[in-house]
Amino acid sequence: MTQTNRSAEDIKRDGPDHFIREIIKGDLASGRESKVVTRFPPEPNGYLHIGHAKSISLNFGMADEFDGHCNLRLDDTNPVKEDDEYIEAIQEDLRWLSTEWDGNTLHASDYFEQLYAWAEHLIEAGDAYVDDLNAEQIREYRGTLTEPGRNSPHRDRSVEENLDLFARMRAGEFPDGAKTLRAKIDMASGNINMRDPVIYRVLHANHPRTGDTWCIYPTYDFAHGQSDAIEGVTHSLCTLEFADHRPLYDWLIEHLPTPSVPKQTEFARLNLTYTILSKRKLMQLVNEGVVEGWDDPRMPTIRGLRRRGIPAEALRDFARGIGVARADSAVEYGYLEFCTREVLNKISLRRMAVLNPIKVVIENYPEGESELLDAVNNPEDETAGMRQVEFSREIYIERDDFMEDPPKKFFRLSPGREVRLRYAYFITCTDVIKDANGEVVELRCSYDPASRGGESPDGRKVRGTLHWVDAARALSAEVRRYGHLFNVEDPAGEEDFLTAINPDSKTVIADGKIEPALASDPPGAYVQFERLGYFCVDRDSTPDRPVFNETVALRDTWKKIQKAQG
Repeated sequence: MTQTNRSAEDIKRDGPDHFIREIIKGDLASGRESKVVTRFPPEPNGYLHIGHAKSISLNFGMADEFDGHCNLRLDDTNPVKEDDEYIEAIQEDLRWLSTEWDGNTLHASDYFEQLYAWAEHLIEAGDAYVDDLNAEQIREYRGTLTEPGRNSPHRDRSVEENLDLFARMRAGEFPDGAKTLRAKIDMASGNINMRDPVIYRVLHANHPRTGDTWCIYPTYDFAHGQSDAIEGVTHSLCTLEFADHRPLYDWLIEHLPTPSVPKQTEFARLNLTYTILSKRKLMQLVNEGVVEGWDDPRMPTIRGLRRRGIPAEALRDFARGIGVARADSAVEYGYLEFCTREVLNKISLRRMAVLNPIKVVIENYPEGESELLDAVNNPEDETAGMRQVEFSREIYIERDDFMEDPPKKFFRLSPGREVRLRYAYFITCTDVIKDANGEVVELRCSYDPASRGGESPDGRKVRGTLHWVDAARALSAEVRRYGHLFNVEDPAGEEDFLTAINPDSKTVIADGKIEPALASDPPGAYVQFERLGYFCVDRDSTPDRPVFNETVALRDTWKKIQKAQG
């Protein structure tokens, strides 16, 4: 199957054209391949992050687009760093994120016996040898970028001796680091990866899947390409850091009797502004308590993004929209926020919440009375219907929606000014109550009974519309607002990335006021706090104590005006 012309709907669904799509089209058109098989091969030594979302989108997306298949394969060749926790998390995150995954999981460890046999094949062909040099000595002998390496004194062992030593390595006769199996390639190669790379090492460690069956393990470079070949992968799509490893990938495939010949192609990894995607550094953030765990909403992990309230559809849209390039570049974090707003705007119920409340007393509203007013659940979804909100003499509005001495272009509430309460009435501020320190503690207003529903009774214009909650019936909630975890665009470029931590990346509002309908939403539910932003019910939430995480703010025209005014 080949594709030549892509419709606007194709582009919207699968993202812009890119060189990998063109490569696949060419391979299918030429007959080099008849079916596309890709793979997503994370190492189970950490949690998936947004960079993996790009790889998932590409690998599963290309397979789906060309009626092929994509495998989830866990490259579990280092039991020292791997754990069942990560294995289960990867599968759970992929199940949540990908619509194309079939639910099956493959493992490099499935092929350990075959990989061992192929290592013996290399020995028998004179293409591999057992080395006694330790790790430090191997590095010393390897040379530098400007100087060639030196042959190991054990490089010319006989085939028989190498087979015997390799079998004894497997049998557990040698301690960790005592011996390695190295491919015999070229110690003078300009590519250091080709200077007799280690392909097996002694490692007495319990493996999450194979237990203590093995005490030698293949390196990632040896297992990766051969696993691709076993699975019939046609297009092995890797990020750019693997470009220097491609000659070794190809050399191993050429020197082994693999059942297929996969082709490795590299693309630029995701770099996102204000974000760290190094697995080692993310682990440091967790271990040093900078964040509250792998699912902290400030983390770029799939779990953190999910807890923050970013929908799977938004992550898929983001990954498709940024495209696939050959050269590294940074993607603006704002684009992720844009994709998130686009999705949440369609699916989020609208509710009212006041996070920094100031009480308003409507003096001409009858005391002891209240009424139910109709409110829209989601203007973008006709099926969402309406809800009713209760209104009475005392309400809360946002403190930021009032200014006693407002500047030009401030259209919210101020003394003598009339504004609209969303779904309710027009009100006019008649008095300002202050405490002994001169702080405003309460506003007195009047309302126009003829403006019920927020409609003008006589056609007069009102510039400002405010959200509110009824003071008597509002519930208290904890609201967690988030900014960037780092206060510089490229924290990875800092000498010590921890110095770039934003101390204000999390703000907790302990006593926000919310309309009662919000108390029944389950953890994970998406909601728009009208005029404030999109929020998600946190897993810590209970009916008695709702907890919300800010996902992304709405655009704020007033803040833009303030910024422009300096």
